[in-house]
Amino acid sequence: MSEHDTSKPSPASGPQWGKTPPKGGEHHLLKGPRLRRQELWTTMKIFAEFIRGFRSLHFIGPCVTVFGSARFEEDHEYYILAREVGRKLAQADFGVMTGGGPGIMEAANRGARDAGGLSIGCNIELPMEQHPNPYLDRFVDFKYFFVRKVMLVKYSDAFVVMPGGFGTLDELFETAVLIQTAKIERFPIVIMGREFWEPMNEFIQKSLIGRKTINAEDMNLVTVTDDPDEAISVIAEAQALRNGKG
Repeated sequence: MSEHDTSKPSPASGPQWGKTPPKGGEHHLLKGPRLRRQELWTTMKIFAEFIRGFRSLHFIGPCVTVFGSARFEEDHEYYILAREVGRKLAQADFGVMTGGGPGIMEAANRGARDAGGLSIGCNIELPMEQHPNPYLDRFVDFKYFFVRKVMLVKYSDAFVVMPGGFGTLDELFETAVLIQTAKIERFPIVIMGREFWEPMNEFIQKSLIGRKTINAEDMNLVTVTDDPDEAISVIAEAQALRNGKG
């Protein structure tokens, strides 16, 4: 598919993106104490989901996870930006991994497909019936949010955070905490959409840093840019250092 091709292929085969969770899933897990045999059975299902994710993603190679809202249409500036980022990541030999749905996720996967790169989706089952975006080479379906987030972090060498809602904020701050507390390596976090994030930056500067709930140096964990080339440069330089080529 050429860079300028705006046609959409048929939806990816496999499980639906956002299908209704079955009874006994995450909702029941978090209701509180249950019979011990029920907790054991749920633990076994969680274990099986981890194993399935590990087996599906083990050989994907260097990947960058792109977080962002499912609600932006293809003519929106953030969709266009995410598609360009996905394309440039693929050109830099990174696979592109997302939540597999529409909006920013579709845009990043589409950009990777434009450049002939690897495009991966990690879905979470939700009550809303939706379909996987049609730009996925590989698609893995998860019932549990925490299992899915482990996969998005475990198999990523960097993170690009586009504008989004609660889910995007959750992913951004959880990833930042993992790096801040040295639970994972200091992988790059690139935040894009400067105008969208400016109120959040003001809150962090005035309330978090201002009241010393975080250190000013913690902001060095992230790079804020609207330039796809700068984003790729930050990610590629960090990868080269980890590989001993810097």
